[in-house]
Amino acid sequence: MRSNQTGVDHYENFPVASWLCPASLRAPIRAIYYFARAADDVADEGDDRADQRLAKLAQLQDDLQRVAAGEKATTPYAEVVEPLRPYLAAGLPKGLLEDLLSAFMQDVTYTAQNQRYQNWPDLLDYCQRSANPIGRLLLHLYDVNKPPALIASDAVCSALQLINFWQDLSQDIPRGRFYIPVSVLAQHGLPPQTQLDRVPPDIGKAVVRTLVDHARTLMQAGIPVVKAVKGRGCWELAVVIEGGLQVLRKIDRRGFDAAHKRVKLNALDGVEVVCRALILKCLSWFR
Repeated sequence: MRSNQTGVDHYENFPVASWLCPASLRAPIRAIYYFARAADDVADEGDDRADQRLAKLAQLQDDLQRVAAGEKATTPYAEVVEPLRPYLAAGLPKGLLEDLLSAFMQDVTYTAQNQRYQNWPDLLDYCQRSANPIGRLLLHLYDVNKPPALIASDAVCSALQLINFWQDLSQDIPRGRFYIPVSVLAQHGLPPQTQLDRVPPDIGKAVVRTLVDHARTLMQAGIPVVKAVKGRGCWELAVVIEGGLQVLRKIDRRGFDAAHKRVKLNALDGVEVVCRALILKCLSWFR
């Protein structure tokens, strides 16, 4: 999907509202994705200053409040928020959408102030607001609300966020965006302000291996969510999970040099992902 507000095209590791989803859910899923993607672009695309980004995110927040209250959106971001109107009126949790905006505002502030995440809990707190709301919003649409499913969904979404970070290391570091926890750098004898693309290759690769292992473990903890969603939607979930794991496999296969080279899934990867998703879904029947 392309955001008209940002004019940015996006590559994704996973399908968005594909034919695997029930037809009745594709429109609300697209509306959620459009909102989240547009807000994320405000936070990190283009040449705006931090104060300008925060002002635009505040406009998005204002329009979300208005539309949720049944009022008319009034800012330039009305077209981003308006598609959510019928779903908010039907009970889509507004607070989860607000969590996304909170995370993006934090992202802007951290980047502007060159702040670092101190440890895994610190980074996962960010993921809890930047990624986990998407999974919970989708489970809401699927009418899935049992705690084990929500916890598994959180694990998958946080893992996907981490995978995106490790996939984009070579792009984020030059832009002053740092997501590697200071505790991981310290584990490998590196100071807090280390830029991973400037350390000896063997040390940099060892750091990336640690990051990849953590994301993989987290993703595997979320696999039970596949069984929680009934119908075709579970197949899309399986593809999403295996798409994330495939990125980690490619980082591994390329020697963990993610600080210098970005991996991207191709058509051949897509075949492997589908095959692995089929196996994952079949195995979920016996869990």
